[in-house]
Amino acid sequence: MNATRSVRQFEDEGAVELIDRALAENAGSACITCSFQIEDMIVLHLLRERRPHVPVLFLDTGYHFAETYAYRDRMTQAWNLNLINVLPLQSVAEQEAELGILYRSDPAACCHRRKVEPLMKAIEPYDVWFTGLRREQSPTRAGLKVMESHRLPTGKELIKVSPLAAWDWKQVWSYALANGIEYLPLYDAGYNSIGCEPCTAVPMEGADPRSGRWGGRKLECGIHTFSKMTE
Repeated sequence: MNATRSVRQFEDEGAVELIDRALAENAGSACITCSFQIEDMIVLHLLRERRPHVPVLFLDTGYHFAETYAYRDRMTQAWNLNLINVLPLQSVAEQEAELGILYRSDPAACCHRRKVEPLMKAIEPYDVWFTGLRREQSPTRAGLKVMESHRLPTGKELIKVSPLAAWDWKQVWSYALANGIEYLPLYDAGYNSIGCEPCTAVPMEGADPRSGRWGGRKLECGIHTFSKMTE
């Protein structure tokens, strides 16, 4: 399958079947973007059974929780991951010296510099992009398709695959616990969506899981909106 073929036919397939078909019908290289949240770990768990050395792209913003870095390193060793730490052009110190505390004054610009721009370059060599996105995570993701054709700003086209798009929170944790997947300890502290430490808070009970991100000022960092869905 190539990026111009219709992807709507895959909506009724389960996560395992979807991954198998995405890999079987795309001859190009595949990767997964991984923030080491539980959804990403489930997709990675399934992918590793098929592609043990699949590239795992981690956006190392320099602002992550210490617990996230420790968990990343622990799981990289335990699962023998092909980890690729995707770095911004500037270090945290360099950016703050030039622009101040950008995540306070302009969080969208901070995300763009430390997440979106680095990912745009890092994702370019790949033809299939796996994610742990789910529709339930946020109103901005309610229309998510399990498989989408995307065009990067450079014009490069690729297939974006979200095997857990239709899963709910209960399904996520049922799978993780049934398969013995170690999880990021911050979940036990009440976090449901975990990103950079300064921009992540525990959401209010019953609120959107991503409502604790960026102090409610926005719901997306931009890494899932910079590419244009073509089908």
